[in-house]
Amino acid sequence: MISQDLNDRITRVGPTAPAGAVLRRYWQPAGLAEELAHGDRVPVNLLGERLAMVRDDTDQLVLATRIASKEEPPAFYPDAKDIEIDKTGPVYPVENRKGLYFAYMGPGTPPVFPNFDCFRAPDSHVFAFKGLWECNWLQALEIGIDPAHASFLHRFLEDEDTSEGYGKQFRDKAAHTDIPMTQILREYPRPDIDVQETDFGLKITALRALDNGQTHVRVTNQIFPEAICIPMSREMTITQWHVPIDDDTCYWYTMFTSFQNPINKDLMREQRLKEHRLPDYAPLKNRTNDYHYDPVEQATTTYTGMGLDINVHDQWAVEGMGSIQDRTQEHLGRSDAAIIRYRRMLRAAIASVEDGTDDLPMLNGVTVSDIVGPLSNDAITDSEDWQNASRQADTARRAECPWDATV
Repeated sequence: MISQDLNDRITRVGPTAPAGAVLRRYWQPAGLAEELAHGDRVPVNLLGERLAMVRDDTDQLVLATRIASKEEPPAFYPDAKDIEIDKTGPVYPVENRKGLYFAYMGPGTPPVFPNFDCFRAPDSHVFAFKGLWECNWLQALEIGIDPAHASFLHRFLEDEDTSEGYGKQFRDKAAHTDIPMTQILREYPRPDIDVQETDFGLKITALRALDNGQTHVRVTNQIFPEAICIPMSREMTITQWHVPIDDDTCYWYTMFTSFQNPINKDLMREQRLKEHRLPDYAPLKNRTNDYHYDPVEQATTTYTGMGLDINVHDQWAVEGMGSIQDRTQEHLGRSDAAIIRYRRMLRAAIASVEDGTDDLPMLNGVTVSDIVGPLSNDAITDSEDWQNASRQADTARRAECPWDATV
């Protein structure tokens, strides 16, 4: 457990808040390219600031301060004609990366982007989407760096036909086997977790010892300050940012990256629009309708009884903690190793900004453009050689890639 003061320091994101100062030193997802398809004035509520993506006098997209009413809720989307810019407010630079617009809201020159797979793959192999969660960004991130939760929260009591799993997480077969990933997660629910610090944040490895002397190895990553990179299937990875709208709400922005085949973007978007409304990308299942909880389904099909979309499971879990989780009452355990390590990293970053040293991940002298990957995959291997086998599985996948995915 931690004090209320510390909980405030690591969760709140306004311009004068300690965590907000850290987040502002990194590029933040601010909107999808598809949101600009019908005009070049889009409201953006980001890090507690009411903004709009507009074109400046040189026809460049920027993020400008928007005049907003005091009654305006975080996900409010005014018509473009109603957007009024505050000429005295700050203006932030914007860059497009594979259909996702990023804004830099911090001091000095914006940092360069790392050479992650999601940024260097061709447009045909990357699909971006987002969704609204009514909770603080930190608890949204922390569920993503907890490898054990998938065996419980996303437990499927029956295994689906994996050939129907395109675009859906945990619906593939485990690496180079005929075992569904849902079966692996269900039958081996207590992984050993190894956490290592990297130039970009944390490498998190979950090891599930199987009954045949082999080990299932799942490598995920925390990309500082608030992103994760995880395997979606043998074909795709997910790079997902948990972006504060304000202290109490956030968007997850995801870039799905395919190694071998172009992404069927129409199908991916159709799948996700079955669960979200426009224009605010709010989930159709939410606390107002009990996330469509079905006790019959819970008894026969899923752990939560809330459908087959694991985003809904995560949403229920993080929103159920309240808008900002009360960490003064929590008791972390062995499976929370990555969460513990991440909070130490965040606290160190806050202290570094406050003392003026700015010794931050990816901003502390490393050549950011040389940071590649990261390795995010599943592998099944002999237990004694899991580290080498995991690297070899990633290398083999990259070697078959039609774009330059070498690391």
